[in-house]
Amino acid sequence: MPHKITLIPGDGIGPEVIESAKRCIQAAGVDIEWDVVEAGVGVVEKHGTPLPPHVVESIRRNGVALKGPVTTPVGNGFRSVNVELRISLDLYACVRPCKSYAGVPSKYSDVDIVVVRENTEDLYVGIEFEQGKENTLEFINVVEKLSGRKIREDSGISIKPISVGGTSRISRFAFDYAVKNRRRKVTAVDKANIMKHSDGLFMRVSEEVSKDYPTVSYEHMLIDALCAKIVQNPKHFDVIVMPNLYGDIISDLCAGLVGGLGIAPSANIGEKCAVFEATHGSAPDIAGQNKANPTAILLSSVMMLRHIGETRAADRLERALARTLAKGTHVTSDIKPSSKIGTKQMTDAIVAEMRLE
Repeated sequence: MPHKITLIPGDGIGPEVIESAKRCIQAAGVDIEWDVVEAGVGVVEKHGTPLPPHVVESIRRNGVALKGPVTTPVGNGFRSVNVELRISLDLYACVRPCKSYAGVPSKYSDVDIVVVRENTEDLYVGIEFEQGKENTLEFINVVEKLSGRKIREDSGISIKPISVGGTSRISRFAFDYAVKNRRRKVTAVDKANIMKHSDGLFMRVSEEVSKDYPTVSYEHMLIDALCAKIVQNPKHFDVIVMPNLYGDIISDLCAGLVGGLGIAPSANIGEKCAVFEATHGSAPDIAGQNKANPTAILLSSVMMLRHIGETRAADRLERALARTLAKGTHVTSDIKPSSKIGTKQMTDAIVAEMRLE
């Protein structure tokens, strides 16, 4: 019986890399019935939003989605399709593996770090007060009355909530992930020395959760210390768990350690649903030109296949991709600048590698 999975092609290079993923998943031998729905800038005129309600309902119904990148306006308009999906479906855990592959140019080798990012709290909840608005001035007065601290009246303000419940479940997710995947250590990261009642809470709860997992080593590290340590010795780290904003930044930093966002997969996981997508954006400047690197969406597909229990197919796809990257003859120009190989040709090579097994 086929797996029924929501497919969101996205915009920009999204449709191209999603087509690559579909071909490779089929070649890996997995039977999937795709429930195709559209989201992104291309549907705004028709639906009045880049994330129509039927898209969310499709994911709820199927439980799993593979999503291409979508364009997010900068500075105005709809906040983010990704953020709205995470909130609507309570996809509280963002998992971003950052792993070295032979053939991918990087200053490091043998990096194997998994960033687990809390997805629903922190500064990304979108509770904001715009500079100069009446309710902002009212809020500033309330803060001064309650805390005795004065905020400048020409300020814009964002609220940073971090809860016991949110921290507990993301910490447990990180430790459960470590146990299931035979990882050795979890590092909890925050800025507890400065933000004692938000990041401090994250530190205390994570440490408490760690006591339930005696087989997994635990350490706590401040975010600035981690930034220094990770570029000096990335092998020190294994699974890293952190609040939303830090997780967003550090996952991109870790992607840089292994060759860039073109190599970086991700999964957004909740109790009932999971959405798998590349970390990179929609790159509209190269859309439709057969230039996009499909590696990130293919590694995201590997994560998805493991999630639905198709472990053998996932391993087969990852091996074929790894061999293609290592050979370097059929990779896109972001991996090998002299290459004239495009998205379709790289996909052909990966499919051919799978057929050789």
